[in-house]
Amino acid sequence: MGKLIWAALAFTLASPMTVVADDNLQVSDFWHTLQGGQLYDNWASLLFKKAPEQTHPSYPAKGKQKGAGTWRCKECHGWDYRGAEGAYAKGSHYSGIRGIRDQVGASISDIEKIIRNDTHRYTSEMIPDEAVRSLALFVSRGQVDMPQYIDYATKKARGDATRGARFYQAICSVCHGFDGKTINFKTAENPEYIGTVAQENPQETMHKARNGQPGVPMVALGVLDIQDIVDIIAYAQTLSAK
Repeated sequence: MGKLIWAALAFTLASPMTVVADDNLQVSDFWHTLQGGQLYDNWASLLFKKAPEQTHPSYPAKGKQKGAGTWRCKECHGWDYRGAEGAYAKGSHYSGIRGIRDQVGASISDIEKIIRNDTHRYTSEMIPDEAVRSLALFVSRGQVDMPQYIDYATKKARGDATRGARFYQAICSVCHGFDGKTINFKTAENPEYIGTVAQENPQETMHKARNGQPGVPMVALGVLDIQDIVDIIAYAQTLSAK
């Protein structure tokens, strides 16, 4: 049943939207912007498609990843949208590719063309036109300037954990559990909980908290004020990592 619901969501993303012009966004475009954030994360999972198995032709040889994962937008441009100037400036996800911060406020139609160009190579068979529009909405309207809210040196969220506990316990604990250990993203031998991700990769936590997790019924908290989400992350960082 769950997969049928999310297959219906994929159909919705391939259906007409209510956007009438770049600067005249409609109410439903908020939803599409959040969906665009999930497409940025993992378009194949959201749309129940299979990404190409070969490494993306534009992925640099000096990059440390390979295969289908290199077709995810976040893999090149980072969870913080800053690419080589952000959290992916070093480490196993370094590619040297620049971020997309310069596209904030850019024309939706211009961003759509970039997504379809010879560098990115996302065909309509991979990502339908209306889903591309959702992704473009996210790039233009849905980004967050994460260094304002996360201390990159310490990885600490610049939030109030006590205040964030109320949001976490009222919303997030429904799935993640009061102690954050109901969902294990990895294995019993090598567990990964919400506390693990929040401590190790707060930028990813921020992105997913705001936009949701592709392919699963996770609540997108983008309707909350950004500081509310930062407070939630600050609290999640106090939860057990193992």
